[in-house]
Amino acid sequence: MDTKFITVNKAREHNLKNVSVKIPKNKFVVITGPSGSGKSSLAFDTVYAEGQRRYVESLSAYARQFLNLQNKPDVESIEGLSPAIAIDQKTTSRNPRSTVSTVTEIYDYMRLLFARIGVPYSPATGKPIESQSSSDMVARIMTLPTDTKVYVLAPIVRGQKGEHRKELSQIRKQGFGRLKIDGEIFEMDDLPSIDKNKKHSMEVIVDRIQISDELDNRLADSVEAALKLTDGLLHIEIVELPEKYKGDDYKNEQIITFSEKFSCPISGFTIEEIEPRLFSFNSPYGACLSCNGLGTEYYFDPHLVISNEDLSINEGAIAPWKAINSKYYTQTLLSLSKHYDFDLDEPFRKLSEKLQDTLLYGSKEEEVAFEYHDGYKNQIIKKPFEGIIPYLERKVNEADNDWILEECEKYQNVTKCRACGGHRLKPEALSIQIVGKHIGNITALTIDQAVIWFKELPADLNDQDTQISERVLKEIGRRLGFLKNVGLDYLTLNRHSGTLSGGESQRIRLASQIGSGLSGVMYILDEPSIGLHQSDNSRLISTLKDLRDLGNTVIVVEHDEETMEAADYVIDVGPGAGVYGGEIIAEGTPQDIKNNPNSVTGRFLTGAEYIKVPQLRKKSRENRAITVVNAHSNNLKNITCSIPIGLFTAVTGVSGGGKSTLIIQTLYKALAKKLNGAKAKPGFHDEIRGTQYIDKIIEIDQSPIGRTPRSNPATYTGAFTAIRDWYVGLPESKARGYKAGRFSFNVKGGRCENCQGDGLIKIEMHFLPDVYVVCDVCRSARYNKETLEIKYRGKSIADVLNMTVEEALLFFRKMPLIRDKFEALYEVGLGYMHIGQSATTLSGGEAQRVKLAKELCKKATGRTLYILDEPTTGLHSNDIKKLLTVLHRLVDSGNTVLVIEHNMDVIKTADWVIDIGPKGGDKGGEIVASGTPEEVARVKESITGQYLDRYLKKAKNCQEKSA
Repeated sequence: MDTKFITVNKAREHNLKNVSVKIPKNKFVVITGPSGSGKSSLAFDTVYAEGQRRYVESLSAYARQFLNLQNKPDVESIEGLSPAIAIDQKTTSRNPRSTVSTVTEIYDYMRLLFARIGVPYSPATGKPIESQSSSDMVARIMTLPTDTKVYVLAPIVRGQKGEHRKELSQIRKQGFGRLKIDGEIFEMDDLPSIDKNKKHSMEVIVDRIQISDELDNRLADSVEAALKLTDGLLHIEIVELPEKYKGDDYKNEQIITFSEKFSCPISGFTIEEIEPRLFSFNSPYGACLSCNGLGTEYYFDPHLVISNEDLSINEGAIAPWKAINSKYYTQTLLSLSKHYDFDLDEPFRKLSEKLQDTLLYGSKEEEVAFEYHDGYKNQIIKKPFEGIIPYLERKVNEADNDWILEECEKYQNVTKCRACGGHRLKPEALSIQIVGKHIGNITALTIDQAVIWFKELPADLNDQDTQISERVLKEIGRRLGFLKNVGLDYLTLNRHSGTLSGGESQRIRLASQIGSGLSGVMYILDEPSIGLHQSDNSRLISTLKDLRDLGNTVIVVEHDEETMEAADYVIDVGPGAGVYGGEIIAEGTPQDIKNNPNSVTGRFLTGAEYIKVPQLRKKSRENRAITVVNAHSNNLKNITCSIPIGLFTAVTGVSGGGKSTLIIQTLYKALAKKLNGAKAKPGFHDEIRGTQYIDKIIEIDQSPIGRTPRSNPATYTGAFTAIRDWYVGLPESKARGYKAGRFSFNVKGGRCENCQGDGLIKIEMHFLPDVYVVCDVCRSARYNKETLEIKYRGKSIADVLNMTVEEALLFFRKMPLIRDKFEALYEVGLGYMHIGQSATTLSGGEAQRVKLAKELCKKATGRTLYILDEPTTGLHSNDIKKLLTVLHRLVDSGNTVLVIEHNMDVIKTADWVIDIGPKGGDKGGEIVASGTPEEVARVKESITGQYLDRYLKKAKNCQEKSA
């Protein structure tokens, strides 16, 4: 066996055609080729799957039952495998508690740092909290109302797992008679069995006391006894307040905490302990009680309650009352219009601000005469008007069924939690500071800012704190440095993982792997350059080389030319996609690929094939444009941006510059709300001008086209409905009385009931992965025998679903309704895709192109604004060429196409370019340049312009050579 190579023999997974290849170990290897050619099938579904499977099989049967086991790939043999780690784009956590700092473990080190050298400050006085003596505690307890009955408690166990036999034994020896376990009181001789796998709280009842002036030393002795048991911590539980007490300061079962270590003598603010768990928003000991550690809360958004300000109240401006046909609301509004003298037919926008505020939030103390009549009697009630929003809040609080909550949710939006300011933690945690900043302030910093803060921190610490924090700061610094090196310096540490793009989450995991310092591992990455500006590419490539230099094999599935040029070895899979791919076309150094005449990739690398720059750039008619005025969400700095109507516009700029905030969060959401009536909350801006030039807005993103295996390109584009209708109209179907449902695999009737229309049956295997076997009744055809007997030109409906788009296009060429849909799929480069392919197996780029094809099938008004976010994701240069043809065709029809893109081949063909930057995070949010690609290339301040200049010159050279 050759130990210098990973040798794959006869791989047949998916579309691979008996592929045999030698992948050099401890090298930086790029696998490239047209989209759908079989790159991922080779890298992930064959090499990684087998490496992972062998590792898992080496574990015990007990360990294997907890792991996600891989099926054996369809390959004859693979030799020389190393332990495999896949860093793909599908593993982003959608958990709202997951953030950049928690995923990278930086937050764990920050919690430790604040627990060890943080200084607690009183929220009341702003001064450092000092220790409290037992005399201070006694004096404070004596301020409780006279005759209050209290327990003096010593908390010996707080939220810890275990049976705690040692602690209980010591308490018995010391002669204490009663113990409070998880809120219940037990005699020491009659304790319950304690579940060691659950967290418990245990408090010794040291004394039961009634507050009076005649206590003498009893209270002081009990307090001291409790403090000795707990190393300085004391709980006083109010058992019963005197009947004469009418105040709000105390209540029964209230627990007052005292600490010898941290307590404010003025406000009584106390911190029980300063441990890392106090700073955890996933723990009840640290999480904000109001938002449970999420940092957000729901509120009724006036813009959703009044969804269209151009409507009058009679026309339904008040959305929650619009659908309710009730005399009560009508008469309430009539009474209000009479009292405040306004017209119910007046558009809501034209009502005075004060009146709008009164309608939304109530009349406060001012009474209104409400006149109600039910057909039998009239009734006049004088009372303040509650207000629409307080009314909705009351409905939520009093709701006794889910329907009311779901209805009210339509008018709610998310904002920062008012209690913790979005920092997710209790006041106790946020009161602890290092050099004037609490942990929430630090997580709000960008990675770039955090690098500087932690670097400068030791200069502000005393010798003892410097010594304590040295190792922790080193670990934090290393991790932050890795994140900066992979081009993520613009991300804030508290950024939700669910809001990260596939490329960003992949690079975060890449940084974590470099931090682990492993060697002898095989890393497989899926297009790590996605979402990365050209200027950050060199840093990413340098990081991948660092990973290789540690003694690892780095295999990257990639289309980026710069990455291919930097690789030690390139494997080109092709020649086409789907059934036309699955072969190794070329392999070797980048130069070997360039020299191979059969390699499409090689021709693009040498410039023999290229994407042309248009001879003439289109110009907007009469300078028409949609203008976003003073956008100021996230890092946008009050920018005003114009998108020309009827042109192909590319919005570009460094990662984190503010492109998505401007285009998706602000422009798209605002237009979707105005044109489509969407309930989206747009980013902050003053106004949007020029909306009269468009009548439709469509965002084509990379989210899945369906969440179930039953969804597929044929059903999504609507082609399958037409196909079913065609089969229903066949003479044999009519003779049997079949309807459209007969040809659906989602309902009973025509589908195979053995597999319920899935074509596969799942067999659960103990200690082994679930096995999916072909249904032995329908043989994966999904339909029953009677349905499959209906054929058109010798093909059953199951045969049709198994066709590629190209085959289906030929088969239905004489049926325009069906043909047009497959033609659109073919034009966006999906000719290789099976029309019945499960939606869950499509990549983000493929899903986006299926959506684009669906839009191409619709009748165009010529006044549509299309917004696409990085449509070149997962596309080979040859496929980008096809995609650009389609996008420019949309523009030729009079539509406006707006793409957020880093790919220079797309940007150089655009009619108009808007460059946002100059850098990421706080250093971005400005328009650096706008104009034609040539104009942007001349702007020295534009980083994009510098790279664009090179690509324009390269394209010009290629055009001159070919001429």
